Amino acid sequence: MKKTQSKARQGEGLYIVLVSVHGLIRAEELELGRDADTGGQTKYVVELARALAAHPEVGRVDLITRQVIDAKVSDDYAEPEEPLAENAWIIRLPCGPRRYLRKETLWPYLDCFADNALRHVRSVGLMPDVIHSHYADAGYVGTRLSNLLGVPLVHTGHSLGRVKRERLREKGLKDEDIESRYNMSRRIEAEEETLAHAYRVVASTQQEVEEQYGLYDHYRPERMVVLPPGTDLGRFSPPKPRERRPAVWQELARFLREPDLPLVLALSRPDERKNIPTLIEAFAGHDKLREHANLVVVAGNRDAIRDLDKGAREVLTEVLLRIDEHDLYGRVAYPKHHSADDVPDFYRLVTRSRGVFVNPALTEPFGLTLIEAAACGAPIVATRDGGPRDIVGHCHNGTLVDPLDARAMGEAIWKIVSDREQWKKLSESGLKGVRRHYAWEGHAEKYIRQVKSLRREASRYRRGQQRLSGKLARADRAIISDIDNTLLGDRNSLRALVQRLKDEGGSVVFGIATGRRLDSALQVLQEWGVPTPDLLITSVGAEVHYGPEITPDQGWSQHIDHRWDREGLKEQLLELPGIELQPEIDQRRHKLSFFVDPDQAPSMQEIERLLHQQDLHANIIYSHDRFLDLLPARASKGFAVRYFADKWGIPLERILVAGDSGNDEDMLRGSTLGVVVGNHHPELRRLKGFQRIYFARAGHAGGISEGLDHFEFFGRCDVLGE
Repeated sequence: MKKTQSKARQGEGLYIVLVSVHGLIRAEELELGRDADTGGQTKYVVELARALAAHPEVGRVDLITRQVIDAKVSDDYAEPEEPLAENAWIIRLPCGPRRYLRKETLWPYLDCFADNALRHVRSVGLMPDVIHSHYADAGYVGTRLSNLLGVPLVHTGHSLGRVKRERLREKGLKDEDIESRYNMSRRIEAEEETLAHAYRVVASTQQEVEEQYGLYDHYRPERMVVLPPGTDLGRFSPPKPRERRPAVWQELARFLREPDLPLVLALSRPDERKNIPTLIEAFAGHDKLREHANLVVVAGNRDAIRDLDKGAREVLTEVLLRIDEHDLYGRVAYPKHHSADDVPDFYRLVTRSRGVFVNPALTEPFGLTLIEAAACGAPIVATRDGGPRDIVGHCHNGTLVDPLDARAMGEAIWKIVSDREQWKKLSESGLKGVRRHYAWEGHAEKYIRQVKSLRREASRYRRGQQRLSGKLARADRAIISDIDNTLLGDRNSLRALVQRLKDEGGSVVFGIATGRRLDSALQVLQEWGVPTPDLLITSVGAEVHYGPEITPDQGWSQHIDHRWDREGLKEQLLELPGIELQPEIDQRRHKLSFFVDPDQAPSMQEIERLLHQQDLHANIIYSHDRFLDLLPARASKGFAVRYFADKWGIPLERILVAGDSGNDEDMLRGSTLGVVVGNHHPELRRLKGFQRIYFARAGHAGGISEGLDHFEFFGRCDVLGE
């Protein structure tokens, strides 16, 4: 271990950062099926990390996830770091409340998580070669890390919001119910943003690329790559001849009158999408299948159904009601508990009994259980959607069915169970196909080829960590404020604040972050008697300068030039009605400014959609129903603040930012200390309740002073994490 850690620190080999925020992730005994958030994705990222770490060209792999400190879950999830392999680690970082939360509630805390992830990467001392995000929440985090570090982003969606929303609508759920339960619009917004920024999107199947990602505005097939997940062929293997039955056999046998009959196995989370009740209908409705086989439903782990979350509780209640309705007692087993080590044994029992593994899910982006079952020699019946189409196409080991057609599902299972020659042919074909198409070693090799091509494609600019002389090099904390209606507006409180900053000495950077041009910002500050700031973030984050010489930060300019097509954006916007350019004096290299007539112009959502479809990338800022600014995707006040903190080595926890309106929000959120002045605009009220954001009673500079006292900024400068 020590030798490999030294290698990783020296930077030998690729450094890969995987981000998977939600669920319960640990190195051993994954609690698969515990809830809707602890399923195939958690298993996938752990095995991917191990497979990549084993590749000879990889020096270090970090799997970054959320730290959970909660008496209701294992203490394992509270450990900040856990080894996965010789040069791979699980890194757990704070993200919101310490207790375990379902993924739909994590959105308000992801900015802090991204800041914590950035801090971790800096502590490692290596620049990642790639950041790979998993699911929409990690995509949100990965986009921010990628933009701040200038590192290519790779993304895997696992499941997609637009697809899930349509499936839920088909089942009769109303949009308002979908939104309240799944926070779906927020998820889809994050998915669109991630697709816009990702250099590569890893999909499991071609159907996923064409029919699922194809629903998104930022769909770019040339950035999509199909890399099916692998499986651990050492762990998942056929039963050996005359091998003793595993311990789980006794657990199943207690449910069954004739336990030696072929087993029809379903293994999944108790999730509505997994469609378990339809499988029960298929089994119960086929007389021969019901007479000559047994059904086994392994649906997560539970002590009492009433203690589960609402979704799992409803699914399992429906399962039990249908078992009772069809009087399947003695023909169906539904164990309450199993461990990760039991899973291969379940598959092997199916093979020993000449049974069938069934995945009846309504949608299935890939279907990892299908290749695990195939690796153990079990034929499969699966939904005619997504991954199963490719798996059966490669392995020729089963049948695809309409997941809502119970009669057809039952008949497909029976045809395999009742035909010994066909069963043997499917079993052997599955074993061969898995070894050829779904081994982790092959997956890792293809993955590394993609990463190496990205390094050439990105040609990224790596910011140096040089420290310039002067105040910025000595400072250990910073105050950064918006100008209009925040710093300025009340002369008495402004004079008091300026004097306080002078009295506190040279260890505090004073900066501004404004939508104004540089010359306009300097002029208005002079008019109000404010000394030239040490840091000037102007044009809504498009430019960074340092005082008193007003030295431009060329590194920032190069950093935000990424995917910035100024002329293409200008051409597209000027073709639209109700939009005209502002005067040349208001235009900057990295800022396009327009006047908008809201009665004639398209909505901002329509403009954003148009730019997405034309593969044009911009941060859209619309204010006062009149002014529209387009900036590079990497440019904003919040990104500029984090760039500054990273470059000059000032912890975000020691940077106090102050603002009054919506365009200050991205610098207020996260690990910074945020102050919202008393005269703030109503749109910032949604930030109330964040521990790191203080709503002052006083307005303007008086509110900033009040925030300095609240956070003890010149003393402890401390606050609980978000």
